[in-house]
Amino acid sequence: MCAVHVPGALRRRGGRGVDRVRGMANESVPETVARLRAHFATGRTKPVPWRLEQLRGLDRMLREAGDELAGALRLDLGKAAPESFLAEIDFVAAEVRSLRKHLRSWLRPKRVYTPPHLQPARAYVLREPLGVVTVIGPFNYPVQLLLAPLAGALACGNAVVVKPSEAAGATAALLERLIGKYLDPEAVAVVQGGPSATSALLAERVDHIFFTGSARVGRIVAKAAAEHLTPVTLELGGKSPAIVEPGADLATAARRIAWGKFMNAGQTCIAPDYVLAVGGVGPELERHLAEAIREMYGHAPAESPDLGRIIDEHAFDRLARFLGEGRLVCGGGHNREDRYIAPTVLADVSPEDAVMGEEVFGPILPILAVETLDEAIAHVNAGEKPLALYAFTDSETTRRKLLTRTASGAVGFNVPMAHIDVPGLPFGGVGHSGLGAYHGKASIETFSHAKSVLDKPLAPDTMRVIYPPFTALKEQVMRRLR
Repeated sequence: MCAVHVPGALRRRGGRGVDRVRGMANESVPETVARLRAHFATGRTKPVPWRLEQLRGLDRMLREAGDELAGALRLDLGKAAPESFLAEIDFVAAEVRSLRKHLRSWLRPKRVYTPPHLQPARAYVLREPLGVVTVIGPFNYPVQLLLAPLAGALACGNAVVVKPSEAAGATAALLERLIGKYLDPEAVAVVQGGPSATSALLAERVDHIFFTGSARVGRIVAKAAAEHLTPVTLELGGKSPAIVEPGADLATAARRIAWGKFMNAGQTCIAPDYVLAVGGVGPELERHLAEAIREMYGHAPAESPDLGRIIDEHAFDRLARFLGEGRLVCGGGHNREDRYIAPTVLADVSPEDAVMGEEVFGPILPILAVETLDEAIAHVNAGEKPLALYAFTDSETTRRKLLTRTASGAVGFNVPMAHIDVPGLPFGGVGHSGLGAYHGKASIETFSHAKSVLDKPLAPDTMRVIYPPFTALKEQVMRRLR
């Protein structure tokens, strides 16, 4: 794996407090947005060839700098290179390929039905760019969750200002350099820094804000956007349940839950947040989970090259307070200096425990026992709508009940997280877990405006039938035309 040289001050803490714009050391955030808006006004970002060239640039970046990106992710999050390519680098490359393949067809004007009383005429929907788009990325998947929405925004012909997470400083610094090298610098700008830089960016009037992060910060983004009536896409999170029923293959279910939960040290918005063990499956499931963790990370997970680390000490301290709750099934080891928390399973937790009161967002998996599926559904519905809901079952009746009696951003039966890898499925939350969606065609719908167009010739002037003065004959004709 090719490592990235990062100054000591940037290691682990991301160089917090350094606010700047790529390539414009003396340029303020307002000046950056104004420059992008002026460039967009020239029309140079609108032609499809320009859009495709930006997507080709992203594709080259991911192919040529993939090892560098994997090295930066290792520094920031302790990610193994195979995981970085699977969940970030190659993931975005596949998204870019899909956009390139289908862009012209997705942008093609769509004819719509024209009522008889407006004939002859032609009606269609035209996709047009929004203008200047802001993309604010998180720390947990700093490549995927910044570049995938950037790809969608560029595919739609927008100018874009991106704000990488300062917490993932090595990756942010590398992305700053790569974006300047591979993309049009007149149409894409990178703003670096901490909360002050984000606040300055949110104060600007742009045409769309795309934010990925916590619900707490999502509220701040929404309030700031409301000042300018700016539309937003909010990709948030929540407590995504994994419901396990009797009759399911518990060994396979446990492996899949463990894979989804402990990837990226649990710092994944769509990871299974907790398990609802239905009808006494808990004890057997516990054994299989402990075995699955040993298979994946060995008897000494701290020494496994495949287990990531918590992003910083603040996040570590928040997670460490959960470790004393419930009954420890496995794991529990932790080291603050190394930001390490072992893959941990907690049983006998109650709904009142702190670990059940907020999104875990770490390598700690609580198991809550319930007697029936109806009790599991009631528990899910008592909380905010999750970003994803997973169920491990062989029952079609259970599938129907969960699809019709619960609400969530997505549903995965017998596998967690994999729905994000299906290009045709929009990705997004509902209610507390998010607003709006992207990926594939959904990105085109998010980052462009559907302009309604009606084209009616001046001759013959069939509109005369509805002009005043009205007569009984005109009224009769008008009523029949409808």
